[in-house]
Amino acid sequence: MQATKSKLKEYINQYLSLWDFYGVIQVLQKGEVLFEEAYGFANIEFNIKNDVNSCFSLASMSKQFTAFAIMILYEKGLLDIDKPAQLYLPKDMKIEESITVHHLLSHTSGLYNFYNFESDFFAEYNKTEYSRNDFFTRYINKKPAMPPGQLYNYNNSNYNLLAWMIEHVSGEKYEDYIRNNIFLPLDMKNSDVDDGCKPIKNRSCNYSRDFDEIIKSPYHNEKYSIGAGAIVSNCADLFKWYTCLRNRKILSTQSYTRFFKVNKDNYCYGLEHHRVYDTDRYSHGGDHLGIGTYMQNYFNEDICIIILSNNEAINQYRLSNAISNILFQVDVDAPTKYKEMTLNDSKLNEYCGTYLKDKIEVERMNGKMYFTRFKGNLHIEIYPIDEGKFVRRFSDQLHPYTIDKNENGKMTFFGYVKE
Repeated sequence: MQATKSKLKEYINQYLSLWDFYGVIQVLQKGEVLFEEAYGFANIEFNIKNDVNSCFSLASMSKQFTAFAIMILYEKGLLDIDKPAQLYLPKDMKIEESITVHHLLSHTSGLYNFYNFESDFFAEYNKTEYSRNDFFTRYINKKPAMPPGQLYNYNNSNYNLLAWMIEHVSGEKYEDYIRNNIFLPLDMKNSDVDDGCKPIKNRSCNYSRDFDEIIKSPYHNEKYSIGAGAIVSNCADLFKWYTCLRNRKILSTQSYTRFFKVNKDNYCYGLEHHRVYDTDRYSHGGDHLGIGTYMQNYFNEDICIIILSNNEAINQYRLSNAISNILFQVDVDAPTKYKEMTLNDSKLNEYCGTYLKDKIEVERMNGKMYFTRFKGNLHIEIYPIDEGKFVRRFSDQLHPYTIDKNENGKMTFFGYVKE
């Protein structure tokens, strides 16, 4: 075990020497801590460093708690997963009758997905005062993109609806139901649902980069994340949650069988399942402005890997997979950064321009290139690693950006043609 600890420490230190990581990494096997360390700042303004007890926004890692809460209602006989979801929603929030609760849980509802570049949700709407009905009407209550059950399409709308379903069926606010039925029974005293207003003890602030400066992550109203995000927790509480799932606490065996059942594209209910190392891995990540989280669970081997971050420097999926490779005695390559390719000014200028007004722009300023977001309010430095291939300067990417000419000779980025 000591050799494994040494390998973990060596690899993680090598990887983090490349990136300015803020957050906590914890690796446990059979209750033994193999690695646990905190990095960077919880709050730059007050010079407060992260520690192993710091609490972080989980982003989409929150979905498993929403799904679990639905399973509690299911076990109590208060809803039927295979019945139309609209039976359990308020009268003014009806959706297509053929969409079941199961379709929402498994991201197979076929609902319109407003998480796209064309939408003004991220650039404008999610900064406004929250109105549940207006949010539902503008972004969710639209003609479905496809029939339910046909395809997997990861969509936060599914989990927004599940949260409102929890409120309607239970008669409690979402945050109260999660606290009373999950957090308190599991003694998760450091976990809460962020509504954007309440102070949360030991909570780390989220940071991003604009040009080469560290800034507070752009504001968004966290109420719009209900059910799909917004939970705040720390490593100690998440290990209690892992133990709940490993030991099958709270729910019956029958309900757990349904909770962990694999649906389309390896998605269960709020968790992904993959068969790796000849064993079962259940995991989920979270990504948002200033947030990068990931948790891998190997129940058979009693392994829990937790990465929580309050900046966007690392790729938590790459790092976590390397950690699991080490634990399962699979060779890992030494971590590296993409090598920068030298391109002349005229070639670089070909990539610059507006690809989607106020949403996707590529600019050159002071000899550097930037992917510009949110009406020019966030500038992400990128550099070329090959012709038509770019990566972020200050954060690790699994997949480089592609900016290239289409069959008509027009430069495209994310499928959008340069204006």
